[in-house]
Amino acid sequence: MNTFGEVFRLTSFGESHGRGIGGIIDGCPAGLELNVERIQHDLARRRPGQSKITTQRKEPDQVEFLSGVFEGTTQGTPIAFVIWNKDQHSNDYHDLKGVFRPSHADFTYLQKYGTRDYRGGGRSSARETIARVVAGAIAKQLLAKPGVTIQAYVSRVGEISLQKPYTELDLSKTEDNLVRCPDAGTAAQMIRRIEEAALDRDTVGGVITCVVKGVPAGWGEPVFNKLHADLGFAMLGINAVKGFEYGSGFEGTKLSGSQHNDIFIRDGEKIRTKTNHSGGIQGGISNGEDIYFNVAFKPIATLLKEQHTVDVNSQEVTINPKGRHDPCVLPRAVPIVEAMAALVLADHFLMSKLNAI
Repeated sequence: MNTFGEVFRLTSFGESHGRGIGGIIDGCPAGLELNVERIQHDLARRRPGQSKITTQRKEPDQVEFLSGVFEGTTQGTPIAFVIWNKDQHSNDYHDLKGVFRPSHADFTYLQKYGTRDYRGGGRSSARETIARVVAGAIAKQLLAKPGVTIQAYVSRVGEISLQKPYTELDLSKTEDNLVRCPDAGTAAQMIRRIEEAALDRDTVGGVITCVVKGVPAGWGEPVFNKLHADLGFAMLGINAVKGFEYGSGFEGTKLSGSQHNDIFIRDGEKIRTKTNHSGGIQGGISNGEDIYFNVAFKPIATLLKEQHTVDVNSQEVTINPKGRHDPCVLPRAVPIVEAMAALVLADHFLMSKLNAI
């Protein structure tokens, strides 16, 4: 399945070391004036080589639109786009051609398809997510119409965690540092932790938190397309993601029902909840409060150090991979989390219009 979404749909294509990565967006309404600079801004946040704590692969990641946009405005027809690869070092992977790298998709892809592109992981590479960022940036501009904003940030790297909830943070400071954490003191500790992993030729994981504001009550479906279920499906489809929780999540299991229930109150002419343990979603449908969730990322599997494994002939081998890799995927994954959230919410925004008489 290379297509995501029900109404606002993205089909992505391309491999890490192929000619390029691209996609086709179908279902985007006509008349949306696209701000290409904003799309490029999100691509720049995701692209490699942007700082000393990311992979040093140098890619300009310039999007080229092939159809569906005329004079800067969407036409309601399929939007095709491509980002050409410029800095592949495929020879770095030649020695790994017949080897199953630990915790990669090498073994499973070969079992499923009988063949695999060993250059950077091919289709299983996180470079595929560049298509999601382009589509997500367009979805964000569509969501701006009803006033929806999406902001993700790094809340944990390894054992170093932000100790404040998002309500006590200035999320506008997220882009003020290399690690995309809105608290300067915690960010400095996170950066040191990533640098330590890099010096040890190792990797480190963590958590990204995402906050969505402005979603009105009524988005989502009551059974099979619950809003939180679709968000979980989207996040778990991102490379290296190992977990998803929304609202109170696993911590909420420590509370009693009387502590956890979100009591309804009247706020002027509006009905709101006194607390928001539900994370803005009840019964699979948005209730008008902030939607917030956490996404857990594992330490990425490519280590620039010696590891033991087996090859396609079941022979034990030792590998010492080359190449340019992130010691921590989190800073570059922030715009990917935002993009996938935007795709889900744009889909439910358009579905909510179909549900109305």
